[in-house]
Amino acid sequence: MAPKKKTKSDAEKKAELRILQREEEERMRREQEEAKIQDGLEEAAKLEKERLEQEMMAKLAAKDRERRELAELHSLEQKFFSAEQWKIDYRAHAKWEHYLSCDENPDPTVLREINTFMSLWREDQNKDIKLVMEKGEQVLNLIEKLQLLLLDASSNQLTEKEIVQYQESILELQNLLHEKYNGATEHLLKTACMYEDSETGNMHAVIKDKNVTFCIWVNLKKKVRFKSHMFCDAQHGFDLPKSLAVSSVAVRILHTHYDHVSPLWLQCQSVPKLEVLDSKELIQDSKDDVEPGEEGNKANEDPSMPVKEEPSMPAEEKTCGRRKSVVSFQENISSIADVNETGEEAEKKSEILDISSLSIAQEPLIQEETSEKEEPKPDENIVDLQQFVPVGGVYHIDALQVPRQVKRIKDWSMVELHNVGLEAYPYPPEEAEDATHPPIEITLRLSDNVMYFATPVIARWEPAGQQWRTDDIGSITYETAEKSITFKMGAFYTIALLQDAHINMPYQGWELQPTGTDEALLIVTTVFAMIHIQIKAPIAEAKAYQQMALLASAFAFGRSKWNLEAGQEQVVFKVTEHLKAESVKDWSLYLFNGQKAQKLKITESSEAFSEEREEDSEFHSTIYHMLKDFSSKEAIDKVETASFLFTDVVYQLLLATRVLTYS
Repeated sequence: MAPKKKTKSDAEKKAELRILQREEEERMRREQEEAKIQDGLEEAAKLEKERLEQEMMAKLAAKDRERRELAELHSLEQKFFSAEQWKIDYRAHAKWEHYLSCDENPDPTVLREINTFMSLWREDQNKDIKLVMEKGEQVLNLIEKLQLLLLDASSNQLTEKEIVQYQESILELQNLLHEKYNGATEHLLKTACMYEDSETGNMHAVIKDKNVTFCIWVNLKKKVRFKSHMFCDAQHGFDLPKSLAVSSVAVRILHTHYDHVSPLWLQCQSVPKLEVLDSKELIQDSKDDVEPGEEGNKANEDPSMPVKEEPSMPAEEKTCGRRKSVVSFQENISSIADVNETGEEAEKKSEILDISSLSIAQEPLIQEETSEKEEPKPDENIVDLQQFVPVGGVYHIDALQVPRQVKRIKDWSMVELHNVGLEAYPYPPEEAEDATHPPIEITLRLSDNVMYFATPVIARWEPAGQQWRTDDIGSITYETAEKSITFKMGAFYTIALLQDAHINMPYQGWELQPTGTDEALLIVTTVFAMIHIQIKAPIAEAKAYQQMALLASAFAFGRSKWNLEAGQEQVVFKVTEHLKAESVKDWSLYLFNGQKAQKLKITESSEAFSEEREEDSEFHSTIYHMLKDFSSKEAIDKVETASFLFTDVVYQLLLATRVLTYS
């Protein structure tokens, strides 16, 4: 049998347990002591690190005081003040030059001159549409000058009185220009029968320039089968209801590539000033920024229902109704910066875009229900011009009364005169507001120089409320490839195509890089496009003119066909010494980039452009020193003794004509 295993007594077990407890207590005591020591070391290291950092900061502060970096930065910032002074001097010089030139263009900042200009044009009874377009370009240039001054109002040191004056002048010029187009339209309508089409018997014409596309169609025969028309030269068209097809009506589509309809503050809005950016309100706004609302068509799908508003006004009333008063420029500009909207408000704005399922017939019911249950909501059909902006100009689409036509009796032309001006043709008819009238279908060809990144929002101008609205427009079809858009509307309106102003935001990336002396390239990458903006001072051209003027008393200069091949960074021209009037011109070609001049090996008759240097010639930093290598002492002496007034006149003439750029 195996021996029995001995068991420990209770005393032995207790003794072992006490030993284990003492060992555990000893271990814990050592760990606590080690932890204290470690904490002490860490605290000491932390204090030492803080001490070293404080010493380093003190040294850096002392070094910073020695460097006087703020003073140095302030010195650099003087460039901004120098630029402002340069602008002031330039404007003063431009005013003086304008005064000396005595040309027919008025100074738009001088109230007497601009009023005289407008009075004379109002009195001019010539209503030829082409002459109106020519004069219109001059008017647009005057408006642009005033808008540019308002864009940088603080820099221009404008007073409140001057700002209001410029605004009023802009509005008066805009209204006068539109009045002239109405007068030219009326003149065309009175003689429409003289230009009737051989196939349809109706009159149609398209007249356009870079600023305006003028389309007119006159229903002379009143036949239903000719109720639609496409202006081939403009690719604008319409499809009329039958009631209009048998009426004495004319349709005008006047596409102005500019916007003289939207509020003035939108046309002249400037970049927020630096002091605005420091305000607490704007800081709070930046925290509350939200993503732009989802895109969509803010339009009703069923414009065939009765129109709730008054029929379109006569063209003269529209003109006057567009501009009632001058809106405070500063208030509207500051409102651009004051965009205090929360996420909930932004969601409400985005909901504005999703109303395409609502018909005009449904709208009154919805408004009734909301008025009973809760306070009325803001009109969702009004375009928020903080979010959407008109792009591609404005389309004035009008139905017009056809006046009595010219009658020819032998050598006489007789016409019945009525001093009522241009009259609108009411549609829908005023006497049947509650009846249902079919809509007008419009097709517009979009401008080639405008890029739409999404389906444009179509809006109509409401003169009474001075706002763009999206109701009473529907059945929108946008053809991206053809760059055309077709839609229906319940009446004749002034139309604009709007796009989300923030559609390319947030930017995906950007880079600003120097490309040379006083040159830089700004690259902005967005969701839809990569935009390159080159910032350059025309060094080569300006310096070339300066040195050509210095040498003009003894050297002849001329155009080289290779200037087009040389690129934008440098210029090529031909030069020869020319001391007498009958001198033979033995031309040589020279290349200059503002920093370096060289004589070229090629001639005007060479087969291809080459920058290869003429043999036995050197590089020089100026054209003067370059020509000095190949010139006679007599020519150089003549250059050195030339009158400074002669030199300045040549320089100013070259700057004015810019022969190197435009040849």
